[in-house]
Amino acid sequence: MSKVALTYRFTFPDSQERVFELEMDRDTAELARPEVSEPPPWTALTFNQCAGCPFKPGDMSHCPAALQLAGVIDGFTDLVSYDKVRVSVESEERQVVATLPAQQALASLMGLIMASSGCPNTAVFRPMARFHLPFSSESETAYRVASMYLLAQHYIAREDGKADFVLEDLERVYRGVHSVNRGMAQRLRAASRQDAIVNAVVLLDVFSSLVPAAIHDILDEIKPAFAALLAAK
Repeated sequence: MSKVALTYRFTFPDSQERVFELEMDRDTAELARPEVSEPPPWTALTFNQCAGCPFKPGDMSHCPAALQLAGVIDGFTDLVSYDKVRVSVESEERQVVATLPAQQALASLMGLIMASSGCPNTAVFRPMARFHLPFSSESETAYRVASMYLLAQHYIAREDGKADFVLEDLERVYRGVHSVNRGMAQRLRAASRQDAIVNAVVLLDVFSSLVPAAIHDILDEIKPAFAALLAAK
């Protein structure tokens, strides 16, 4: 089974480092289930379970996204949202280095993990996880979301399905992600003494609310770059 490796390296203000090495399946973009001998209580499926979660206690004992995030929480519980951290993200293709507030750096890592965690409601973003772009801006995120969604519609149309090329159903896709972000924030409030971890999820949720509402406006702003393609139709 072929794997895609990603490494997030955090350097804190006191020069200490935390390194997270992730491996996802190259085809499915799903992370392997972590081996946690004693999962924290806040990872239990029924602990602040997300609205709309399709799992029942008989299906599994712990939330798959929470289990994946449990390894991130340790070492960040005392970090304040606006503490500046240096982050290096290394993949097969490139290295991206940035110095930015802790909540923004954590949002990038946590968004990647949640998309690839095995949670059915975040699985829609596995294509973006497979081609991960750390610290993307609002415009970059809108471009990537629209590209991902429209490529999915291309696959649907090729199989004679009813494709949505005007993004009408994008809000429904985000609705499930919004419920996961809210539920995860409730879980993490029980796990962290400081606000960086929780605010990272809040930041993800801001994007999940903003993008479907503003995507047409954002795409209109970048439309001039498509002039040559539009003229060639």
